[in-house]
Amino acid sequence: MTKSLSIGRHKLPNLAVLAPMSGVSDLPFRKLAARFGAGMVVSEMVASESFVRGDAETQMRAEAQENGLHVVQLAGREARWMGEAAKVISGLGADVIDINMGCPAKKVTSGYSGSALMRDLDHALTLIEATVEAVDLPVTLKMRLGWDDKSINAPELARRAEAAGIQLITVHGRTRCQFYKGRADWQAIAAVKDAISVPLIANGDCKGFDDALTMLEQSGADGVMIGRGAYGRPWLPGHVGHFLATGERLAEPGGRKLADLVIEHYEALLSHYGQEGGLRIARKHLGWYLDIAQSAGDNHIPAVIRQTLMTSKQPADVIRLVNEWFPITNERTAA
Repeated sequence: MTKSLSIGRHKLPNLAVLAPMSGVSDLPFRKLAARFGAGMVVSEMVASESFVRGDAETQMRAEAQENGLHVVQLAGREARWMGEAAKVISGLGADVIDINMGCPAKKVTSGYSGSALMRDLDHALTLIEATVEAVDLPVTLKMRLGWDDKSINAPELARRAEAAGIQLITVHGRTRCQFYKGRADWQAIAAVKDAISVPLIANGDCKGFDDALTMLEQSGADGVMIGRGAYGRPWLPGHVGHFLATGERLAEPGGRKLADLVIEHYEALLSHYGQEGGLRIARKHLGWYLDIAQSAGDNHIPAVIRQTLMTSKQPADVIRLVNEWFPITNERTAA
């Protein structure tokens, strides 16, 4: 494909983006995805008020990785805090600010943030305007199709957002009330493409090369965003971006390469969060890596090994078992 994707003055190296995912797209994960060539990586959702008030955990979410654009996703329900947070983030050197109007989590929507904002587009616009006016940076917007299937208002919100200065829009092909059930409706995203002139990224259920092609074809979008498909596969956005640019299907890491990657990620989590917090957060990543290794390997990884990897509080034991068992896996090419 010869298409390119830009956000304001920033031209992305390819068309595949790592989604912002709370508890997943933290700094260690973003570093890996960026190194594997993702066109862009986006921070975890940053609560605007908590960020301005100096909450350490929230501020950690906004840290920059070394490679690629520094993109921070902001969430909130008050224009004042969105504007203030945008100013602080700009001062810290961010390249792009993304506004979250798509998170379906109850703890977010019950606070009238995330996808709850799609129930009141007038209020949503006040947050967009406050953020855009606060900074001299490109501001983007992520949303869902609507709150439920009776209120599919993504095209209207996108149109109004563009008029307010938003420079790129991402749409997840589900409503909030669907959460992650069923299949994302990529064809429904096309109505947003018809409503705007700024670039559009399609999101939802992209798990590999063929999904990316079909998503672009059905949605008419300019790029793809990969979220849950990257669980245990931080290389996937980069591989998909490379495929869309060249047609080449790179093999997923296996064997010694996968073992080294898992250990690198594990040690980075311990360093980033401290041993106690890092051990807790690493468990889900180890589980995802095990799933990938299990599906690619010629031999079965015993359940007792999986249990030990997932529960051990001794980093040396985890690293030893990864070195022993992950090399049995093979490289493979994703669909």
